[in-house]
Amino acid sequence: MRVALQWVLNAVALMLLPELISGFRVDSYVAALVTALLLGLINALIRPFLILVTLPITLLSLGLFTLVINALLFWAVAALVAGVHVAGFWTAFWSALLYSLLTWLVGIALADPADRRIRVVVGRSDWRRHD
Repeated sequence: MRVALQWVLNAVALMLLPELISGFRVDSYVAALVTALLLGLINALIRPFLILVTLPITLLSLGLFTLVINALLFWAVAALVAGVHVAGFWTAFWSALLYSLLTWLVGIALADPADRRIRVVVGRSDWRRHD
């Protein structure tokens, strides 16, 4: 249930982006749902491989090249889905950055309260949960 709610809220975040970024357009809620689903799948399956392949340039840029990878994947998904239009690379860059921020906030809001807290145990300095 939580996954479906997160998917719908990510689509809502996509529908919010055109209000904040010019050059980005989503024609329908169905297009936003499909785009949110494809972005989730591509970020889970393809993005790790791309980050591994581009590891040298990512290390040289101190991780900033990851933002370029996110923008290119966002741009590619927008090109695949009818009803989602991105004007160019910089629009994709800022849209991907803002979408990542919004979906991160959605993930935090939907997280289990027990997972959000950090418990400190006397004598231990790690960040794992201790039950």
